[in-house]
Amino acid sequence: MAGITGIGSGMDIDAMVGALVSAEKAPKEAQLNRLESATTTKISALGTLRTALSSFQTALKDLNDIKLFENRSAKSSNTDLLTATASKTAQSGTYSVKVEQLATGSKTATAALASDFKTTASGTLTVKVGSGEGIEVAIGADASLEGVKNALNAALKDSGVSANLLTDPSTGKTRLVMSSSTTGAGEDVSISASAGVNSLAIDTENKATPDAGGVLERAQNAKFSIDGLAMQSKTNKVENAIPDVTLNLVAADDKKAITVTVAQDQGGVTANIKKFVDAYNNLIKTTNSLTRVTKVGDDGKPLTGGLVGDSSVRSILSGIQNELISVGGGDGVRMLSDLGITTQKDGTLGIDDKKLGTALENNFDAVGQFFTGDTGLMKRLDNRVDGFNQTGGILAQRVSGLEVTNADIKAQREKLTLRIESISARLYSQFNAMDTMVAQLSSTSSWLESTLSSLPGVVKKTK
Repeated sequence: MAGITGIGSGMDIDAMVGALVSAEKAPKEAQLNRLESATTTKISALGTLRTALSSFQTALKDLNDIKLFENRSAKSSNTDLLTATASKTAQSGTYSVKVEQLATGSKTATAALASDFKTTASGTLTVKVGSGEGIEVAIGADASLEGVKNALNAALKDSGVSANLLTDPSTGKTRLVMSSSTTGAGEDVSISASAGVNSLAIDTENKATPDAGGVLERAQNAKFSIDGLAMQSKTNKVENAIPDVTLNLVAADDKKAITVTVAQDQGGVTANIKKFVDAYNNLIKTTNSLTRVTKVGDDGKPLTGGLVGDSSVRSILSGIQNELISVGGGDGVRMLSDLGITTQKDGTLGIDDKKLGTALENNFDAVGQFFTGDTGLMKRLDNRVDGFNQTGGILAQRVSGLEVTNADIKAQREKLTLRIESISARLYSQFNAMDTMVAQLSSTSSWLESTLSSLPGVVKKTK
């Protein structure tokens, strides 16, 4: 409706309509802005709270696992020589291990051949590792050593056997060298050959000489001792020499004794306890941030968190803290303080690592009983928060309600826009009608003045 207005009256109709419309619109718009800001802030704050609660519940679930307390660890005093792992059925104990020799695979070579060697006819090479099944490789006539090597590697790529060529610079002669990753005594790699390629055969009965083929390095067993008892293994991964324990031999040094300790997995339990404490501390810091009121300057408006005075936050923290100080578990561990876990001045939990280590060393099963099971601390804590944080729980319902409020705010804004447009149109109509009437009255006034002034006997005013 805006345009060239007020011609007849000389009034600024646009400004008057704009002022009246703004006066009508401003209070409702300010109300909607405040409500929208508060609703959006609260939705964001509830999302932040739910994220912290989810992390907390994950930590509770990880610690509330009886398998964690059934696990066993195997520690080596020298991981440069040996590493170890244990299954949950391994018995606790300490063992002295010495590694005399590592298990290795073999290297064998053909006789020394001319560098320009060619096969005289096509034939077949059969490659074997120890007494295993042979792999046949077809070799064509007039094949070079390079061609033979490539054919072998293509056929043996998944067998752990590889072929290479070594040339003696002093004689110019070349050998085909076979290497095997299969370890253990008797696992030497050999080649039997048919006519036409028989010069490429490798016999493992004898060691290689400057001219004849044979063994360069024999495959051998690992040799080691446990508590002074000499043992051997075809591989460097030694299983069940100690029941339910796997030893991984890394390097040999028969002068150094390695202590292998098999015990309850205190390291895994400690890590999960610390994860629980960290998740709780994060929850406390998050709720403090969301409920904090911060004064800004002497006269400034205080900054408030999105959940200041929120009853859900109070209920969650109250329930959690009641469980943290309640007594449970069995003899030796009945409260968190028995594990060196105590509340700090800022409300977070702190851990006395020495006291926790002592509790795990002396009362490992009692620690498990305290944390796990339907009556354990982790389950009780989860019961306190799950009703708030589960799908469809209290916090989810509140977020849904706030989203409905936001949708209603949007609808109210649309209605306000339509109402303001209607008011604006009505005001323009009224003011324009008034402007037209004023213009008509002004025109009539001018006509009357002109008519009257032309009548006989009328004295005109001097200007």
